[in-house]
Amino acid sequence: MKFTDRIYDSKYKYILMIFMIILGSAISGVAFNLFIIPNKLLSGGISGIALILSYLFNTNTGLMIFIFNIPVFILGYKFVDKEFVLLSLVGMIAFSTWIEVFSFLREINLVQDVMLSCIYAGVLNGIGLGIVLRNRASQGGIDIIGVIMKKYFSMNIGSTSMMINTCIVIIASFITNLNLAMYTLISMYIGSTVLDKVQQGFDQRKSVMIITDKEKQVAEEIFKRLVRGVTYLEGEGAYTGDKKKVIYCIVSLNQLAKLKQIVRGIDENAFITVSDTAEVMGHGFVNRGI
Repeated sequence: MKFTDRIYDSKYKYILMIFMIILGSAISGVAFNLFIIPNKLLSGGISGIALILSYLFNTNTGLMIFIFNIPVFILGYKFVDKEFVLLSLVGMIAFSTWIEVFSFLREINLVQDVMLSCIYAGVLNGIGLGIVLRNRASQGGIDIIGVIMKKYFSMNIGSTSMMINTCIVIIASFITNLNLAMYTLISMYIGSTVLDKVQQGFDQRKSVMIITDKEKQVAEEIFKRLVRGVTYLEGEGAYTGDKKKVIYCIVSLNQLAKLKQIVRGIDENAFITVSDTAEVMGHGFVNRGI
């Protein structure tokens, strides 16, 4: 590949990323205007503070989100890489803008049931924010703090956001309405769960350990039919004292059934364990998101 080709590839990659960031922010904007604001629900982080001010003083929600994000971005610039901060700036500006662009949806009052509004607000907002985070950006606010926590402490962004947001909503409940605050917690929990699912993707990875007397045949078939590498681990039976080679490999979720079929076809007595894998980095696997 020529140097100029690499430049164009990089250029188009960032165009696609920015498009997805704007799209994800638009989905969150719809969630706020269609379900959250009409039902006077709250939100966590900076958007929650902006909503409280809007309910109390009829301020411009999008503008408040933008203003309150300034110190957060200064913090992010110090602890997170510049690319993430710049892309997050796009996400924050897009989110603030979509909040106002879709403000006409507030008058529709599509769903009067507060619980249904909580559910759909959480799902849509989780999808929107998940798309943004998968493209190495955020919508500002505590998302940046969540990324810092993931970078330095390996904590899930959704879980970090949930903990911080819970504290904010509890404080907000004394200012607004306790019932609405409790409904908001339901929406935030759903949103954080969906966010983590979107970040991990639907092509989830599974770590598999296989104990068999025919490890070479199994390994060869995995190479040939799944195009996946395997690693031999040294094992020893506690009762028999027999030494064995344990096969360890990572496969995608849609390859798991095929892997089991391969192993059972070679050795019906093989012992297989399957575990969820939150994140995989390395050759053969793409590390998406933050």
